Amino acid sequence: MSPQEALDFAKKNDAKQLDLRFTDIPSLQHHVSYPIGELDIDKFEEGFGMDGSSIRGWAAIHESDMLLIPDPNTAFMDPFAETTTIVMYGDIKDPITKQRYERDPRWIAQKAEIYLKNSGVADTAYFGAEAEFFVFDNVSFDQNQHSGFYFIDAEEGRWNSGRRENNLGYRPRYKEGYFPVPPTDHYQDLRSEMVQTMIECGLTVECHHHEVATGGQCEIDQRFDTLVKSADNMMLYKYVVRNVANQYGKTVTFMPKPIFGDNGSGMHTHQSLWKGGKPLFAGDGYAGLSQMALHYIGGLLKHARALAAIIAPTTNSYKRLVPGYEAPVNLAYSRRNRSAACRIPMYSASPKAKRVEFRPPDPAANPYLAFAAMMMAGLDGVLNKIDPGEPLDKDIYDLSPEEMKSVPSMPGSLDEALDCLESDHAFLLRGDVFTEELVETFIDYKRKNEAEAVRLRPHPYEFALYYDI
Repeated sequence: MSPQEALDFAKKNDAKQLDLRFTDIPSLQHHVSYPIGELDIDKFEEGFGMDGSSIRGWAAIHESDMLLIPDPNTAFMDPFAETTTIVMYGDIKDPITKQRYERDPRWIAQKAEIYLKNSGVADTAYFGAEAEFFVFDNVSFDQNQHSGFYFIDAEEGRWNSGRRENNLGYRPRYKEGYFPVPPTDHYQDLRSEMVQTMIECGLTVECHHHEVATGGQCEIDQRFDTLVKSADNMMLYKYVVRNVANQYGKTVTFMPKPIFGDNGSGMHTHQSLWKGGKPLFAGDGYAGLSQMALHYIGGLLKHARALAAIIAPTTNSYKRLVPGYEAPVNLAYSRRNRSAACRIPMYSASPKAKRVEFRPPDPAANPYLAFAAMMMAGLDGVLNKIDPGEPLDKDIYDLSPEEMKSVPSMPGSLDEALDCLESDHAFLLRGDVFTEELVETFIDYKRKNEAEAVRLRPHPYEFALYYDI
């Protein structure tokens, strides 16, 4: 939409409120609302004032004034607001220089698209992300100086929960929740309502289903789109999923590994490069790939350990990225083989369907940063003709210890991932897509507020291991 079309859209839908949204570095979405009379054509240039100092990882108190500029292309009507509300995502600008704010994740994703076009390699990067999530009835948790706990109550859980009704019939067995029909799949109607709401908001949904884990693990697949648009869509996807679940009296989490001993939630990300409306990843190489696609894979694999800090950005992410639970810990590529970090889907022979699926990301990642970083790694592979090595077409987990030594692996912790990013991030800085200051801010925030914070606290299982030692 143009600014005028967005105003017409608001009038047509009798919008009473404008809701402006933006995303912080750790991927929490924020919003501020205005009576619709505050929105006129000039606001799409002038924006709305806001305080950036209260946003995690953003400006210091002495440089906190910022502008939030509505993007009319993102407009949709909020399906959950009782007062009719038009929603738009905003871009952050400095009120003095009028320059875009370098710590705004959406700006980083937009710069990645600009850099791709300027490279001459391609003009479009398509991303299709499959974000999995769990649906719980209730969750409680606390952590203080003298206690720490969490408790999950799930209608579909195979454990005897704290609910009065604890009939364990028709519960998916651990690691056996893939594609069961109702009543074993408890959430068909819930997901269907999520999907219909997404469609009303303008998303294109391809399918939805129960996932492998028990406890209500689900997946809803969106149609691929351009890099920034796919990141915008992922934020809307999460908003819809959480709010529909809330209306049902449920709660959704995108934590990568909330349940011990069962599969975690990933965000497998399909990606491809196009130019002039033509796909660039189709060719006569391995699995029908072009040489460009193989070099793109080479870039992803070379920088995967550094990417880990951005695409699997929580301490909990590394509870999922362990061998034995279909998690792609080992850095290799293969057609069809889901135990490889890079998979080449073989569902269709069409050149337009040829793509690379990168499997290590999880849905805790900030999609703007994650998609931009993956594209920068892949593009580095293309520009420098990085050889991905030989494909691995057998189950990685069946390899002998000798064979495994030659297969590099993802980091085993957030600490290790942050160290990898610190030593390998030059590829992110090209074209000023990421800045050195942004990378340093990201690493410092994650170390202090997450990695160190978790490391300093006793774990409940340590009492079981060591109390009587």
